[in-house]
Amino acid sequence: MLELTCPIELQRPPLLHFGAGTVAHLADWAHSRDYKQPFIVADPINAARLDQLGLGDIRCFGDVTAEPDTVMLERAVAAAAGADLVIGFGGGSAMDLAKLVAVMVGRTLRLEEISGPNRAPEREVGLAQIPTTAGTGSEVGTRALITNPKTFAKIATESVHMLADIAIIDPALTQSVPPFVTAATGVDAMAHCVESYTSKRAHPLIDGYALQGIELVGKYLKRAVDDGSDTEARAGMALASFYGGVCLGPVNTTAGHAVSYPLARYKIPHGIANALIFPHVLAANAQAAADKTARIGAALGFETGTSQQVLDGAMDFCRALGLDMRLRAHGVPKDDLADMAKDAHGIRRLLDWNPVDLSVEEILAIYERAW
Repeated sequence: MLELTCPIELQRPPLLHFGAGTVAHLADWAHSRDYKQPFIVADPINAARLDQLGLGDIRCFGDVTAEPDTVMLERAVAAAAGADLVIGFGGGSAMDLAKLVAVMVGRTLRLEEISGPNRAPEREVGLAQIPTTAGTGSEVGTRALITNPKTFAKIATESVHMLADIAIIDPALTQSVPPFVTAATGVDAMAHCVESYTSKRAHPLIDGYALQGIELVGKYLKRAVDDGSDTEARAGMALASFYGGVCLGPVNTTAGHAVSYPLARYKIPHGIANALIFPHVLAANAQAAADKTARIGAALGFETGTSQQVLDGAMDFCRALGLDMRLRAHGVPKDDLADMAKDAHGIRRLLDWNPVDLSVEEILAIYERAW
């Protein structure tokens, strides 16, 4: 963990609206900026409710699916031609795609020219982000992940130019999210907070956000899963997701995400993949981050005296949300685990910051226990 005196930079959108009904601010904001050609990036569900944005008849790329790939990005950029404002309206997939569309539209750029840190050019269009799930926190971040359709590897792009001009977090937009998706995205939000909190580059500036996010998940996620109309629980989870997004910028995730990424080849949604791996990595890191693990356990309601207690408690927490925690139940073949471990071990941008240096063999053991 970094010392309090260590420099750190925290980037957030200059304008943030939070609370039920705040989506109504979008139209006034867009009009005040004199945007004439707004363009929506959304999944099919949200593309069917564009009227809630108050922008009238508006162009939309409404084909976003989970784990968007480079082919989808090319289609979205082409569809956005002529736009002066890009609006991400959906979960993390739609918002990540919107970030890339905003820096690529009107330009002859390929993703490989801007991927990695600080290579994306300055935007020539506006960018607004409106989450409809409580999970990724992508609305307040500078990072976007796109999948290579051939290798299923995640291509990360990070730039301050992908930071939204405005983020509107309206918990009412999440009330229609079904229980299974609520659980998966909620664990994703928690994983962002937990991994940032226990990272080697964890920082006191970020720890407060991370711990509050974990506590909110412990208090509200089960309630939101059990009753989607629970407005307080939905607001609590929206705030937890926001806190997770704040953590991602200056600190980012570690082994949990690295080990979950190879599951994308089996079309397992990102939130579910994180949930399947979360208990195992938390237990693997428990002794190296004992004090913080104890606070995590207290927030989620389980004992953390031993690594086995951590594993059992975290598994019980996820199972109580209705999640089947076996990799084999999600179509992962046991014969592929060794190759997955090698792939995960290669994601050094995340694993190098994990509190424990996990070998290929140790990652394979995690997969085998999860299987």
